[in-house]
Amino acid sequence: MKTSVYYKSKEKIVSVLIHLLLISVSITCLFPLIWMISSSFKTQDTIFKDMSLVPAKFHFENYIQAWQQGGFGRYFLNSIFYTVAVVIGIVIISSMAAYAFSRLRFPGRNLLFWVFIAAMMIPVPGSFVPLYVLLNKLHLRNTAAGYILCMICVGLSTSIFLFKTFFDKMPKELEDAARIDGCSKLGIWWHVALPLAKPVLAVVVIFNVLNVWNEYVLALVIFDSRPMMPLQVALNTFRGEFITQYPLLMAGLSIAALPIILVYILMQKYIVKGVTAGAVVG
Repeated sequence: MKTSVYYKSKEKIVSVLIHLLLISVSITCLFPLIWMISSSFKTQDTIFKDMSLVPAKFHFENYIQAWQQGGFGRYFLNSIFYTVAVVIGIVIISSMAAYAFSRLRFPGRNLLFWVFIAAMMIPVPGSFVPLYVLLNKLHLRNTAAGYILCMICVGLSTSIFLFKTFFDKMPKELEDAARIDGCSKLGIWWHVALPLAKPVLAVVVIFNVLNVWNEYVLALVIFDSRPMMPLQVALNTFRGEFITQYPLLMAGLSIAALPIILVYILMQKYIVKGVTAGAVVG
């Protein structure tokens, strides 16, 4: 009896310690976001003097001024277009490739798959020179198509790996049943494999939305025309040679972060399922 009480007490203590650790980590992660939003309502004079998270006076005009001065309208639409196009391209190509690697048998299958996995170890800046030369020769530099194709390539390796991990554990009986009903391989991918892969699909979408929405350096390499730049370029408007307009910059960052937060909230229930994909199908 005493042993049982001892173990229960020990479990409670461990549980409390784990929760305290998780809460402290969460606060550490959320504090910069809260400080950013708080600073967006302050003035240039008070942003470093007023250290409170709740400003004495809220300056909502910072958001209006940031939107107008930074030209956010054009850049915002650019980023939405690039993000949607890239994510759709990655989902279609990576899911089809992953299904082929998982279910089809063809020469060089394993070698080709490991080539894709090896590409995950190459940092994006390491490919800037060959990308620049290739896009120049294909006349795709300074075009939306060239930027979208490059960003699709950036996200393919990780997405293929996640999808293949899920498809490897998918019961073959489901495919056999679909085949009996007259489905082709393409039909099985579309009607069976992809709907079952919703948890992984959500993770792939979120990861790639984050990647494309926050991308800036590759855009500088590909684009010469400023109106074609993504949203992150607008944030540089508030950084001058001698002074940075911090309240407007914080307001701009808050505007840029809002779509990502909304996407995450809408798809958060699939995150844990997607990360542990392959353990359970359905």
